[in-house]
Amino acid sequence: MHGIQLTKKRAMSIGRMDLNLLKVFDAVFEDRNLILAGRRLNLSQSAVSHALTRLRELVGDELFVRTGKGMQPTGRASAMAPALRDALRRIEATLGVEPFDPALSSRRFTIAANDHITAVIVAGLTRALQQAAPGVDLVIRPSTRLDLAEQIDLGRIDLAIGTFSQVPARLNARTLLSQGEVILMRKGHPAARRKLAVRDLAKYALVTTSLGGQEEGAVDGFILERGLARQSEMFDRSALAEALAAIGQAPRLRVTVPHSLAIPALLRESDMLSIVPASLGAYLARAGELLQRQPPYRAATVVTRAVWHGRNDHDAAHAWLREMVAAAARAAGGEG
Repeated sequence: MHGIQLTKKRAMSIGRMDLNLLKVFDAVFEDRNLILAGRRLNLSQSAVSHALTRLRELVGDELFVRTGKGMQPTGRASAMAPALRDALRRIEATLGVEPFDPALSSRRFTIAANDHITAVIVAGLTRALQQAAPGVDLVIRPSTRLDLAEQIDLGRIDLAIGTFSQVPARLNARTLLSQGEVILMRKGHPAARRKLAVRDLAKYALVTTSLGGQEEGAVDGFILERGLARQSEMFDRSALAEALAAIGQAPRLRVTVPHSLAIPALLRESDMLSIVPASLGAYLARAGELLQRQPPYRAATVVTRAVWHGRNDHDAAHAWLREMVAAAARAAGGEG
């Protein structure tokens, strides 16, 4: 008898369930913070708190416990989350609506990228959009921002392009480019007429690009934020240091810049060298002022990926954007 009453009570609870309560649950589970969840849903913190209270009463579980590290889910909440998220995504995809037509769309997409990626991939993307989707707009935000993962979580960035050594499970990724490094120098450089040697990298000062350093929390060349680890330097520092240590030398990093497109101006009238990703080296050398050379040591392969939030997997417009970005990367010599 008791079991029958309990079953009826649960059925009544489900019947009273508001879909918006499940969206609040999903956002709080994702962000572990009522304020961030509210921003994602365009709700006040008090509205999120009230929705959680209603859901707790319906489910009969605390669901989240406030701690110094944020709202930590209970065992029940952790068990519920995957199935609820999948159900919400399916509902969104089903109701989602009209088929996406890029030729007629006026949607605006926000992409996070550094100046290297903007020059090598995004420039080609904009040319393709001009033909296929003249009404679609792009907003490019710096991928160097310290809250990049949070901005993706909040839906303010649709796609982030960069080098990521770690991508959390809530985000998805696609490889766009796999490349090595090249060394740039001006035409007429003293080392231009021969193959570069390791000793040249000790003799001539270097220009390097850093997208963040130890002051921003970088460890081994990567900055970790909310589970997403992005590259903070655009060269393999450890490989360079090891090669020079083998001959009893150390690198001279004379100039470190936050923007790679400043490199030509710095090399043009100096004997400095610069270590950059191969795609950037090819792009900067097109103007005819700079020469490319292979490094005299083995550097790690750099993998550039596009990263997006899993909730966008079934968004037809977002899927179209990802394919357009991949095509632009292939045109730039990548894998896409």
